[in-house]
Amino acid sequence: MANVVVVGAQWGDEGKGKIVDWLSERADVIARFQGGHNAGHTLVVGNTVFKLSLLPSGIVRPGKLAVIGNGVVLDPWALFAEIDKLTAQGVSISTENLMIAENTPLILPLHQDLDKLREEAAGTAKIGTTGRGIGPAYEDKVGRRTIRVADLADDETLESRLDRLLAHHDALRAGLGATPIDRAELTAKLKEIAPKLLAFAQPVWKVLNESRRAGKRILFEGAQGSLLDIDFGTYPYVTSSTTMSGMAATGTGLGPSAIGFVLGIVKAYTTRVGEGPFPTELTDGDGQRLGERGHEFGTVTGRKRRCGWFDAVLVRQTCAISGVNGIALTKLDVLDGFQTLKICVGYEIDGKHYDYLPTAAALQSKVVPVYEEMEGWQESTQGARSWADLPAAAIKYVRRIEELIHCPVALLSTSPERDDTILVTDPFED
Repeated sequence: MANVVVVGAQWGDEGKGKIVDWLSERADVIARFQGGHNAGHTLVVGNTVFKLSLLPSGIVRPGKLAVIGNGVVLDPWALFAEIDKLTAQGVSISTENLMIAENTPLILPLHQDLDKLREEAAGTAKIGTTGRGIGPAYEDKVGRRTIRVADLADDETLESRLDRLLAHHDALRAGLGATPIDRAELTAKLKEIAPKLLAFAQPVWKVLNESRRAGKRILFEGAQGSLLDIDFGTYPYVTSSTTMSGMAATGTGLGPSAIGFVLGIVKAYTTRVGEGPFPTELTDGDGQRLGERGHEFGTVTGRKRRCGWFDAVLVRQTCAISGVNGIALTKLDVLDGFQTLKICVGYEIDGKHYDYLPTAAALQSKVVPVYEEMEGWQESTQGARSWADLPAAAIKYVRRIEELIHCPVALLSTSPERDDTILVTDPFED
């Protein structure tokens, strides 16, 4: 039985929530391993729509253990607001089905303040963050001044952590023209929420290793997308964590040998939220049509997503870096009705051909996509649950994507509905 890692293979918003939810029926444990509440996962279960930002998607399934790993940065107030929202929708959440790694770093109000202050000061050089404090929280983690979940259990430790943290942030705020942090107010907020948060704290690395030895299936849930990776994304227009599959190991406390199958989630076209390069972006009627049909608005921010044709160059690149064994191709139905479809198969930069996206920002800004055209289909693929339900042209499109990205399709999603999924290869059985 393979443990499965799910990662987005584009710029996020690929439909990971639905796929993780669908796979979680086969799993015993579902673990988030990076990111924060800047992630947005939408699940459609019957007539109910669940919008998750921080909680693992498996939380909506009874009998599953949902885990927030140490690779995540956690806003405790956002967490409990999300728990309250799901509880009101009938989801039962307790220490029996939710666990938080005790070494998880916290996002505090001061992180959100700094995020917004920096974006305002940057002007046209802003990178388009969600303003939720994710980046500053990760900075404090690597700067060894963060407050972690376990620190809330001891007043002396908490005060020591605050000394180091505020010495740094007050200096930054002064430089940005902001007032010093009200330490008493922050301390009071932390002490108020500490008992609620500590109730969920566990040595996640130990629990997951024991689960693995017991033969339980673990599903690792990534957030954002590979092209937003801090190392391999379109820097600096990236997130502040590692979004590649390798983070599943360090972000939960399991070794790399625990990863059996890497599933890359790939949209049948391409979207991006915020600033940064986008080689296949469409600003014409086709781009507008993709956005309208795909309901391309951010789950967390509500921002309109930029849309474009499928970029096989980028997906081939991200599949290689994450060691993807198979992809889940989503939103195929959005392409229904197009007379002609285009797939980006290469780039031209100053007259030179590239089969990958160069790292240099100056080169990325000059990319001209090289397209291959394919015949579209007029029939509907929405709700298809077998290959036999798909038009021949749609199957041809899928097969051509497989060839270009050097990776097979393991699952095919044809609507947001949980069961509108064609299973080609079960990642847990691979």
